[in-house]
Amino acid sequence: MIQAQKYVPTDREQTFLDTVEESRYEREIINGLAPFFSEKAPEDMLSFYHKDEVVSLKVLKGTDRDVESRMPVKITRHYYEIAKTSPSIQRIVKASPDETNDLAGSEDPGNQMDYSPVEGLLHKYEMGLMYVVSTCSAHCRFCYREELIARKEIARQDGTVKKKGLAKIPEITAYIREHNQIVADNGGRHPESGREKLREILLSGGDPMVLNNGKIAAWLGALAEAGVESIRIGTKEMAFYPQRFDRTFFEMLDRFHETYPQVGLHMMLHFEHPDEILAKGPDGEYIRDEQGFLQWIPATGEAMRGFATRGWITVENQAPIIRGINDDPDALRILQREFKRAGGENHYFFCGRDIVAYKAFNIPIEKAWQILNDSQKGLSGIEKHARLSITHYKGKTEVAAVTNKPIPGLKGSENGVVIFKILRNAGGAPDVGKVCIVGRNPDALWFDDYEDRVLFDEAGLFDYTRVSKSGEAPKSLASSMPMTGGCGG
Repeated sequence: MIQAQKYVPTDREQTFLDTVEESRYEREIINGLAPFFSEKAPEDMLSFYHKDEVVSLKVLKGTDRDVESRMPVKITRHYYEIAKTSPSIQRIVKASPDETNDLAGSEDPGNQMDYSPVEGLLHKYEMGLMYVVSTCSAHCRFCYREELIARKEIARQDGTVKKKGLAKIPEITAYIREHNQIVADNGGRHPESGREKLREILLSGGDPMVLNNGKIAAWLGALAEAGVESIRIGTKEMAFYPQRFDRTFFEMLDRFHETYPQVGLHMMLHFEHPDEILAKGPDGEYIRDEQGFLQWIPATGEAMRGFATRGWITVENQAPIIRGINDDPDALRILQREFKRAGGENHYFFCGRDIVAYKAFNIPIEKAWQILNDSQKGLSGIEKHARLSITHYKGKTEVAAVTNKPIPGLKGSENGVVIFKILRNAGGAPDVGKVCIVGRNPDALWFDDYEDRVLFDEAGLFDYTRVSKSGEAPKSLASSMPMTGGCGG
């Protein structure tokens, strides 16, 4: 366990922090269903839930199917204005009784805590992911972090059961320095895990952009001083409340870049659907200018330009493909095309994780691949960089191909195959590039739906054991292990 003393910023760091300016934000958040149950929500927002929907949700209150116990309800005024004319956007934040019909799923998808050497930090690959806050401006019903947002108790690898904690600067920076010093002293590899330097950190949660500028700056400065080479900020705030990306925030980033010019900064945005970025007219159609270009929602477009005009920041979008939201090739095609035109990059689309109640949201893996493949027909080479990923316990895994015809001589491929390819290895990098081939199952929502169809598995996706100590790489077994929640995030 890392024992850290009180954190004291360096002179350089403090000089940067002293330049930070704060702003006041009016998100006009509606928290929970109670304002709709009691009709105390703003009058124009009450119609967001029809009377019969309110009744059906009220009936579940306090039962084991209470939707708010599974995932808290939350929405901003900005997002409501988009959602009220978009069924797809409503599906993202609007609670439904259907989501608790089947509560199967893992409360710690992929046993994330196996990779948590310090509270609030997941150390996977050459990268660390930090939980810096446990809420967002609004809450997606399919959220991959529903266990964190709902503050659920999670069974840990050591047998303890408790809520996931948040990262703290003293402990995190002490761990980074200690790990990287051991790596340096051992010639570039950790003597136990084989990992290289921890050089990249993702600020996540929850949504880091609900924090004020000073707290975000404190993390940026502390990580830079600890030797981190690249920092990501994962956020959906540009969809929920784009006004957050204002002058004071961009000026804080400018000062950070001036102070630490060699540290890379990357914004990882989350737009699921083009309705989150594009302006609509009274007829419900997207607005075009005189030249035919689609127009962005003004506040969202202004925020995007703030990043696009700063060449030292990269901006990427990633999103899961979720039933009833963006399982539509045309919608995904528009989203990818418009995001690239605005100066961003299309990073990943994801198959849904095996969170609690995942069957209410996930679409079959093979269908997700077909939707993304169809969406990229008509896109140029620079517009279709996004790949389809599904996160196995061993690491990020691409759904690389789905075939319709059998492979001659390969028993079990009569109806075609699915090819998985490991993109990133959670423990180190020994299995990156390795593949797994399974016979098709059009109904498969998760890896365990292919357990009886494994044809070739050099990647070890169906033949592995969990790590026994955080920081180790998962090892392969001689025989298959049952996939009981062990192949998630």
